[in-house]
Amino acid sequence: MPARRKSRQRALQVLYMCDVCGMPVRDALRIYYDHLYFAEREEEAGEDIVQDAELDAFMETLATGAAANLPELDSKIAEHAEHWRLERMPRVDRCILRMAVFEMRDIGTPPPVVIDEALELARRYTGQEAIPFLNGVLDAIRKSLFPEGAARGSAAQSG
Repeated sequence: MPARRKSRQRALQVLYMCDVCGMPVRDALRIYYDHLYFAEREEEAGEDIVQDAELDAFMETLATGAAANLPELDSKIAEHAEHWRLERMPRVDRCILRMAVFEMRDIGTPPPVVIDEALELARRYTGQEAIPFLNGVLDAIRKSLFPEGAARGSAAQSG
């Protein structure tokens, strides 16, 4: 699995923990690293690993950035999620949207890459019925953030 895809998956787990437990992102990151990250790394390596292994900077950027910009992200999502109130969306879908909008808007990953990666997360963590909804909302947000031709300039970056 590509490193950034794995980082997005981890960030989704952290954001979901924040959403479910109502905890600050720093606490969720600490819990993630203490309980999930190193267990995951040990499983992948097939053996015990040293606890001070390299941390996941991209995951932290996604999680902390999305959490820090929650009001703006939620406003953008609500603006484009026709007939859906944010609090009525499934938590996983809401977290995927927040993370994807943050990455598209603030990190500069090309929008098609962000949308594709968000849909891959949806395929893995939510129901099939969510995929067209997430795709529609993210595409509408993409169009509002990058009017005709504006997104082409960022297409040279990799995801």
